Amino acid sequence: MTSKADEAGLGYEQARDELIEVVRRLETGGTTLEESLALWERGEELAKVCRRWLDGARARLDAALAEEEDDDEGEKA
Repeated sequence: MTSKADEAGLGYEQARDELIEVVRRLETGGTTLEESLALWERGEELAKVCRRWLDGARARLDAALAEEEDDDEGEKA
């Protein structure tokens, strides 16, 4: 698993893929309680990374749409 220090450099796809693997391992079972807790915690960290990427993408999209609306308003005036 990746450490918190490496987390900052994770791209969305990397974090998502690792999160999918964490979920698969948890669903499969066969891990100790301690391993399961560590996987759960890692999954939470990865979900936060994915959420930050998605929030950033949403902000960029909203800004682009707002800019487009401003341009359209300016052309109508």
